[in-house]
Amino acid sequence: MNYERTDLAAVLQKTGLLAGLTPAEVQMLAARTVRKIFKAGELLFCEGEPCTGFHIVAKGKVRIFKTSMSGREQVLAVEGPGSSVAELPVFDGGPYPASVVAVEDSEVAFISRRDFHAYCTEHPEVALKVLAVVGGRLRRLVGIIEELSFTTIRQRLVSTLLKMAQADGRATEQGVEFQLPYSHQEMANQLGTVRELISRNLMRLQAEGLLEVDARHIVIKDMAGLAALLEASA
Repeated sequence: MNYERTDLAAVLQKTGLLAGLTPAEVQMLAARTVRKIFKAGELLFCEGEPCTGFHIVAKGKVRIFKTSMSGREQVLAVEGPGSSVAELPVFDGGPYPASVVAVEDSEVAFISRRDFHAYCTEHPEVALKVLAVVGGRLRRLVGIIEELSFTTIRQRLVSTLLKMAQADGRATEQGVEFQLPYSHQEMANQLGTVRELISRNLMRLQAEGLLEVDARHIVIKDMAGLAALLEASA
């Protein structure tokens, strides 16, 4: 991985948490910031480890996830450039509540817990923004819990396929076409299930004439019919 030297001050300035700081304040924080490089599949940190600091994604993508005792993974979020990771343990002193891995070759701006805590003490507006981000993450986690508790795997899969089609689909004579951005196993991790059930439900939807599946290539032949499955279960 051959990344050019990143301007850490520019990375910090583009981060929502630090918007509003003066250039001089950003430069002061950048002086306390370390550039870290992670290859795809490399862990930034593991759940349960002591929190050493605050991370901001500069380049690439990272996946936040938890792992069950049986080894099953539940994805909590995928974050890209400008996003921060592990805000809460920086303040509460606890361990990392989840693991984070690089989805692709990534670069991270790292600020030690002690330095970031001191900086937020000097700039309380930053601490308030951190609180807002943590609140947003909590809402997202509540949404995940609701989905896992009150919807079936089929409903979660259909909902995900519809969102992908609306965001990235291309209308053709056959239907709305798009590529799954990840494997069936990764989709299972996102939806809180196992790969076999994802594959089985995709084949079932295909047998019902609602879509066609060819590896990661999806053609939704009946968008209205697929959406009706969600309405019927509401």
